[in-house]
Amino acid sequence: MDLLRLRPPAPLLPRVDDLVAVERPDVPMHCLRPAAIVAAASGFVGSFPGEVLYAVKCNPDPAVLQAVWEGGVRHFDCASAPEVALVRDLFPTAAIHFMHPVKSRPALRTAWAAGVRDTVFDSADELAKILQETPDQDRGLFVRLALPCGHAVYDLSGKFGAPLDEAAALLRAARPHAARLGLAFHVGSQCLEPLAWREAMALAGMAIRQSGVRIDIIDVGGGFPVAYPDVLPPPLGAYFAEIETSFEALGLPEGTTLWAEPGRALVAGGVSVVTQVLLRRGDELYVNDGIYGSLSDAGAPGFRFPSRLVRPQGTAPSPVLRDFTVFGPTCDSADRLHAPVPLPADIAEGDWIEIGQLGAYGACLRTGFNGFDTIRSVAVRDAPML
Repeated sequence: MDLLRLRPPAPLLPRVDDLVAVERPDVPMHCLRPAAIVAAASGFVGSFPGEVLYAVKCNPDPAVLQAVWEGGVRHFDCASAPEVALVRDLFPTAAIHFMHPVKSRPALRTAWAAGVRDTVFDSADELAKILQETPDQDRGLFVRLALPCGHAVYDLSGKFGAPLDEAAALLRAARPHAARLGLAFHVGSQCLEPLAWREAMALAGMAIRQSGVRIDIIDVGGGFPVAYPDVLPPPLGAYFAEIETSFEALGLPEGTTLWAEPGRALVAGGVSVVTQVLLRRGDELYVNDGIYGSLSDAGAPGFRFPSRLVRPQGTAPSPVLRDFTVFGPTCDSADRLHAPVPLPADIAEGDWIEIGQLGAYGACLRTGFNGFDTIRSVAVRDAPML
């Protein structure tokens, strides 16, 4: 008997426009597209030449994590004890890796008790802390290598990472204590240049050769980009090909493996937010979500997101687009989207705007500033906006 045929059909999710027409939301509404996340995760897992660890910090929503799991991800990159607890509660059999280079002692003990065996460090003091707080068995120890400022929209070179000579020394120091020894790096978030991984891999090779010890894993971190209205990165295949070619060029012993820690590339297209226009003043719009809410990246970082008018009352919008300055709901005048937003010229109070590509660092960076912390979350069947 085919048990798959006995499963009830999955419920048909609503469309964004239908939800707005019925619900007429007066608070920001996050629209989760599970199918988009499943597809992105499945594509990444099926194409990357190694193990895929989802970076939980990017979006820790349980519904998002479930979609990532359904896409085939079985490893999770966590940065805190609460993230470890969240993943362990949702997925008892998941492999969890504590990949934050600086951890508290209680967090190390809590993670170990939850079955986490892999952790990263970039200093001798952090290594000593790990050795003191974890049993001498089945440890996975990863040295975080510092990289020069490079090609990423968000540079991550200023806070973590050991310089080349120090990284080599840390590899030597960790080898006797490690069941698995790894070297990790991160080229930066939303990296638009595949060659950045070739350069990082070459530096990793130098550290390994200088250390004189065998390593088991190279973790190439995250940074894999997605498209935005003014950004069209190369296809992910170009990044994977560069990583695989440069990894093979190192000539490491057979059995040495690759890891990656994608976040944005798996979930960015999987969430949009529907926000309502509270006031129009000329070419300025005041809406009920902003940079202290779901639109942090649209503030000082200057990200542009796909946007469209949602007007369910039946009046067709003007075909003429106009650039609007969009302000969020708080009393802070810095609460404005850095880039103008093209919308129909007749947009008015009461209309809704759907803003897409917010699955990465949207909901998780929300604050409660000024009391604007109420949101709704729904699942929809719409395709990604971009």
